[in-house]
Amino acid sequence: MNRLAGMTSPYLLQHAENPVDWWPWEPEAFEEARRRDVPVLLSIGYSACHWCHVMAHESFEDDDTAAYLNEHFVSVKVDREERPDVDAVYMEAVQAATGQGGWPMTVFLTPDAEPFYFGTYFPPAPRHGMPSFRQVLEGVAAAWRDRREEVGEVAGNIVRELSGRSLTLEAAGGVGGVPREAELAQALLGLTREYDERYGGFGGAPKFPPSMVVEFLLRHHARTGAEGALQMAADTCEAMARGGIYDQLGGGFARYSVDREWVVPHFEKMLYDNALLCRVYAHLWRATGSELARRVALETADFMVRELRTPEGGFASALDADSDDGTGRHVEGAFYVWTPRQLREVLGEEDARYAAALFAVTEEGTFEEGASVLQLPQGAGVADAERLDGIRRRLLAAREERHRPGRDDKVVAAWNGLAVAALAETGAYFDRPDLVERATEAADLLVRVHLDESARLARTSRDGQAGSHAAVLEDYGDVAEGFLALAAVTGEGVWLEFAGFLLDIVLDRFRAEDGSLYDTAHDAEPLIRRPQDPTDNATPSGWTAAAGVLLAYGAHTGSEAHRSAAERALGVVKALGPRAPRFIGWGLATAEALLDGPREVAVVGGREDAATRELHRAALLATAPGAVVAVGEPGSEEFPLLRDRGLIEGRPAAYVCRHFVCDAPTTDVSRLSGKLSD
Repeated sequence: MNRLAGMTSPYLLQHAENPVDWWPWEPEAFEEARRRDVPVLLSIGYSACHWCHVMAHESFEDDDTAAYLNEHFVSVKVDREERPDVDAVYMEAVQAATGQGGWPMTVFLTPDAEPFYFGTYFPPAPRHGMPSFRQVLEGVAAAWRDRREEVGEVAGNIVRELSGRSLTLEAAGGVGGVPREAELAQALLGLTREYDERYGGFGGAPKFPPSMVVEFLLRHHARTGAEGALQMAADTCEAMARGGIYDQLGGGFARYSVDREWVVPHFEKMLYDNALLCRVYAHLWRATGSELARRVALETADFMVRELRTPEGGFASALDADSDDGTGRHVEGAFYVWTPRQLREVLGEEDARYAAALFAVTEEGTFEEGASVLQLPQGAGVADAERLDGIRRRLLAAREERHRPGRDDKVVAAWNGLAVAALAETGAYFDRPDLVERATEAADLLVRVHLDESARLARTSRDGQAGSHAAVLEDYGDVAEGFLALAAVTGEGVWLEFAGFLLDIVLDRFRAEDGSLYDTAHDAEPLIRRPQDPTDNATPSGWTAAAGVLLAYGAHTGSEAHRSAAERALGVVKALGPRAPRFIGWGLATAEALLDGPREVAVVGGREDAATRELHRAALLATAPGAVVAVGEPGSEEFPLLRDRGLIEGRPAAYVCRHFVCDAPTTDVSRLSGKLSD
């Protein structure tokens, strides 16, 4: 066992028995490299990463490779999900140097943590134009030994280049106000140009679920009535839900599709994708009434609860892409794919033929070795929904007998915040109080375990114990987002209060003088540069997540400081939205909320009163972008929106305001719905 044996990260623990003398990311590792006068090998990956496992088996478990590493390097292993700040800084260097990036990330550093050579996966033998990992190690060791001055010069130049990339709003062109109608229209036009009219989604292969962009499209349609925006959102969601990227038996989405058509996924399932997509499909149902959207939202919520929920009430990070195929081989997708023969073994000849046609399972296969990824093409199963449901149940039961993929059971604060929001809203929309309860339990865990006495968050926890790494901006933004969604659904003002605590930290420790935002707090561990990125990746950027929740909190409380901070942060959306709309979808969605108000809805009435519940439900189902909702008894002090607002002629009432102007209160559900759709 090496030094990783005492870590809490499942990814690091996977390497604890390697013959490589791994160190975690800590000052002592760099002190050791300085003492021995050797470079540092930094290897960054995550538990569900397929090629991380491949490189581990090929190289890090190999005794000869490990012996060479141990003699010539100090080797440091990082879980990118625990340390997104370390990952972001060195990924920026890798992309700048090579034009591409990915995981596993392989970076060679000086003992001062300055990078000088980069790569991702390296094979054990030269192939496809790539050198072997051993060749890379020998080349780096020789350069360190024989050309030290050149190595130092390269490292110094890279650090100076990275240090000069701090993103001010002025440099981004975002000074001069918030995004307005013109910028949002340009962003929509840019998305239209990149839209795949045949298969949905944006761009070509590989194709990732565009969750944040779809949220923008739904909000833009709600505010402007632009039918093209709604059509792109609906068609993309339907294509994904019918494709192989969606688990047609157990619900939930894989990380991405390797092809343009959404047929073959990269099979890892991430909490953040499923939380974001669950919410998106719920919002699509809210906008259209689509039965497909309703089914997918609920199945995805049930998948998260069934397969990712931890004993402590939080949600695990991911399920691996790989699993044992039943012969001892660890194979990507083995848990999910089917052959015609396997269908016959479970269903018998007649139902197997029906299922093969239904799910596009062929003798040739759509994946590897004659296996197929289950799809549900347009029209499949419509004629006999009962038979389809029966077949799905039988196949799912048979699949449960297979070797399951591994689970990374660390709880990441940001991703759990996204799950809280998704489960709370989905539970409220579809009368599933159990989902709201699961959201509340996850929020409780975040407060009990991740939040300390000063309202500072821990990035991760495992087995109910907080990790040692500080939260980053996305954690504060996404957890606060979850708390506000839970407050709106449950009427419990304590969640608004907790969101306020987190946002105080954002304003105090993450904000620059010009209103731009950093990914790490000003007192976080210093790296070669302070990471800062306003663009979305697989999740909303910390910058735009914080902007969205600052805006919502300002609407809830009337706080000009929070609204002003949101508006200043959104200056970057004004600059980037028209140029790169696919990569700042959450910022565009927040801009839609800003332009719409956002609307503030206060529902006043007894919690057990049926009329109160009907008004509350109408408020939650409103498509007005970013509307904030408070519900409570007359005279309640839990929400600022409820103050000085009472019943109307003894009946529960709803109050709607925006842009500092309030409509007359109403006791009529249909009138309230109308007020929130104008």
